[in-house]
Amino acid sequence: MNLFKKLYCRTYQTIFKLAIPFMPYKKPIILNEIEELINVIKKEKINDLLVISGKGITEGSFFIELTNELTVNNVNYYVYDKINTNPTDIEVEETKRIYLKKNLKGIIAVGGGSAMDLAKATGALVVKPNKRINQLKGLLKIRKKLPFMCLIPTTAGSGSEVTVTAVITDSKTHIKYTINDFNLVPKYTLLNSKTISTLPFNMVTTTGLDALTHAVEAYIGKSKTNETKEAAVEAISLIINNIEEAAFNPTNLEAKKNMLHASYLAGIAFRKSYVGYVHAVSHSISGRYNTPHGYANAVILPVVLKIYGKSIYKTMGKLLKQINFVDQKVSNKEATIYFIEWLETLYKKFNIPNKINDLKEEDIEYLASLADKEANPLYPVPVLFDKKELMKIYN
Repeated sequence: MNLFKKLYCRTYQTIFKLAIPFMPYKKPIILNEIEELINVIKKEKINDLLVISGKGITEGSFFIELTNELTVNNVNYYVYDKINTNPTDIEVEETKRIYLKKNLKGIIAVGGGSAMDLAKATGALVVKPNKRINQLKGLLKIRKKLPFMCLIPTTAGSGSEVTVTAVITDSKTHIKYTINDFNLVPKYTLLNSKTISTLPFNMVTTTGLDALTHAVEAYIGKSKTNETKEAAVEAISLIINNIEEAAFNPTNLEAKKNMLHASYLAGIAFRKSYVGYVHAVSHSISGRYNTPHGYANAVILPVVLKIYGKSIYKTMGKLLKQINFVDQKVSNKEATIYFIEWLETLYKKFNIPNKINDLKEEDIEYLASLADKEANPLYPVPVLFDKKELMKIYN
């Protein structure tokens, strides 16, 4: 990257970092049981709800229990379950129309990052009914309080239940874009290990590695705060110590509870400290080919860490020694390399390939330009890359 662009990016990032303490970040109120949610709905006098979920999830015991309790307590609801792997503008427009036509008063999302992002984007259009969703992309375009919202994650990965971001895919261009606004943080989130008790093996692994990516990118970036460092460290430690048990022993609800908490903490970390080039590259690929986001992040993470090289050795070494992942006597370089090797060994256990088969060579330059546009100047990455340098990651 040329000197002038570097200077612009770092200046932009520094201004954002200095502004973090003054920004109105908030945390959702955490609920743990369906009964608590029902009590909240009664207290807030919400009688008509839009429930956003996926078809597989709507057939599960937790969802059935939830809707039964809504029915018993005379709460009307409409279920929308037509979610893509990556939610599109078409779905957002459809859910907005349903919400307004049926005069609904609140939104519950039961699902992974896709369901939760769709719920947040729907809420944004409900309070901005004369806008199209792509007009809200970027920073602080909503500026209005969203309707009642409770997000219930059924994967331990996205952290969307606590972030200020929703990610949507343009159905025509297949480009992903983000909507960033403090009002996108829901008032409530329900965290219960039952929601992920029947999560398929490949979803446990890839969504868990998605959360790991959030925490690692937040920690090695240049905009971390004491709060985000602490959240990232705890998240990374929980994932390292629980992801294999959660994947290979699906009845271990304690391990899954820990993964759910780790995902939440990783969300706390990256919502202020941002992510990095892993996400920028991943978004371009998953938007283009509809590749699952967690899977893409998992494959890309060790590649980017290797390319960062010595720029992250000190930071990663400090982190890995802090959580006792490596012996205190090893060098920071050795610690970082060992972590990358641990990831690659873990992927073999999880049957995660070391490349993305969807990726086409003729698309690389175009995708790199999208990643460049997304990441620069916003993401406070350890090393700045331009389009040509980003192409190395795709290759």
